[in-house]
Amino acid sequence: MSKKRGNNEGSVYKRKDGPGWRGAYTIQTIKGPKRRYVSGKTRAEAAAKLAKAMSDGEDGLVFDAGKLTLGEYLERWPTGSVKNSVREVTFESYERLVRKHITPALGSNKLKALTALHLRDFYQQKLAEGLSSRTVRYLHAVLHKALKQAADDGLIPRNAAASAKPPQLRQVEMSPLSPTQAKAFLEAAQGDRLEALYVLAITAGLKQGELLGLKWEDVELESGSLQVRRTLSNGT
Repeated sequence: MSKKRGNNEGSVYKRKDGPGWRGAYTIQTIKGPKRRYVSGKTRAEAAAKLAKAMSDGEDGLVFDAGKLTLGEYLERWPTGSVKNSVREVTFESYERLVRKHITPALGSNKLKALTALHLRDFYQQKLAEGLSSRTVRYLHAVLHKALKQAADDGLIPRNAAASAKPPQLRQVEMSPLSPTQAKAFLEAAQGDRLEALYVLAITAGLKQGELLGLKWEDVELESGSLQVRRTLSNGT
């Protein structure tokens, strides 16, 4: 058998199963090395195709996610690519959004077959389910970050989220309680085990996550002050 070795384990040899020549080379996939082949009627044609394929691989243009689904990719993505690059609360938020919303809706799609249309339909579905535009935009941000990593790793040719615009942010006008309503509410809450929380909610101007994240050690009763040291996500 005539064989010509090349870089990156590339080789050209005469086919045994018919006329012509074949070139073979190795690419790296998420599941490890994988052998790829090109064919040509002549040795020169096969060698040229092999050189092009290997050059594309060196330039990051070989994309092989195989049968990997989006759900399988996202199962390892937060820990493998995000955990040490963001705050712990952000990491937990990514994991929660992936587990609760993204994987159930899109996880069965092949990673390499995911399109912007899939994502736009997903955004509309979530809005129809009652999620706020802010939360849907956050889902888009998570998908964009994950798919960018997949593209950077050579698993897919492009980031589908880059061309799937999220919904416009809708500003919801707040309707705060009037002084009379606030007084009536606090009177009704007297004796409730969460009375202190309700008082803070009305008087301290804290966000919901800040209120829910408070502990007794954050409160200085003598000075009448408190410190916000953490925030609790609401599980959206």
